Amino acid sequence: MSETMTLVTPPRRRERFGIEPNPRSRPAGRGRNTVGRTLLYVVLIIAAVAMLTPFFWMIMSSLKDANSVFSVPVRWLPEVFVWDNYVDIWTRSDILTWIRNTLVLSVTVTALQVLTGSFAAYGFSRIRFPGRDALFLLYVATIAVPWQSYMIPQFILLSNANVANTLWSIILLQAFGAFGVFLMKQFYETVPEDLSEAARLDGLSEYGIWWRIMLPLSVPAIASLSLLTFVNTWNDYLGPLIYLRDPSLWTMQLGLNNFVASLYDVDYGVLFAGLVISVVPIAVVFLLGQRFFVEGIATSGMKG
Repeated sequence: MSETMTLVTPPRRRERFGIEPNPRSRPAGRGRNTVGRTLLYVVLIIAAVAMLTPFFWMIMSSLKDANSVFSVPVRWLPEVFVWDNYVDIWTRSDILTWIRNTLVLSVTVTALQVLTGSFAAYGFSRIRFPGRDALFLLYVATIAVPWQSYMIPQFILLSNANVANTLWSIILLQAFGAFGVFLMKQFYETVPEDLSEAARLDGLSEYGIWWRIMLPLSVPAIASLSLLTFVNTWNDYLGPLIYLRDPSLWTMQLGLNNFVASLYDVDYGVLFAGLVISVVPIAVVFLLGQRFFVEGIATSGMKG
């Protein structure tokens, strides 16, 4: 009986000599992965279009006249671009004051939350004291408590302190946040303890370690916290509605709402122009800090 000898060339040797592999020998899972990835991209594109459609409609509505905004059927593009809407919102309202007040509150609250949140997070992550974990869990649990449950006693407290109807009321309300402490603590726990020990041996105090080592290393987490705090403060409506009664203290959201209420016949084209202006700072901040935001959120959930 004759035996047939088959020469089998290893894959690396076939690649070295330019021998093309048999298409039938390719794994079947590669084609399935391509199809799955294509479907995923399609779903993500559809979701992105669904999320961006309201913004597109808002921008286009800001360039329409008052009678064309809510026309039936919906006209996505204006027949005539009314650029004067952006001029009218500046001349018919006190939007410059609203922007200034909102910007002051957003920047101040963001800076204070980053300062207090990072400092408290360093204490919870690096300083050992009795009841530390229980105190941290109790503090973080306040995130689940709705603001409406203690809104009235808080208003009475600030009114007795004579800070109601001032910008200080909003600043004091939002200068401290449990979420910021939680976010920064999770990031600090990813920093090796050896760095803190080496700094202590070099004579640095705990304040120096926090300021000179931990803060520079936590730029992604600080960017994430800053972005979230800035957006929440800029979009806040209920807080300014309760505490800011003087029109000279109104924020952007409160001012636009009162602008609508003060008009008998609302020009929605002008209103949407104001809404577009209110969205621009948030979009700019998010675009500038998007890379740090994603990195900070991703690394804050890691340990070791």
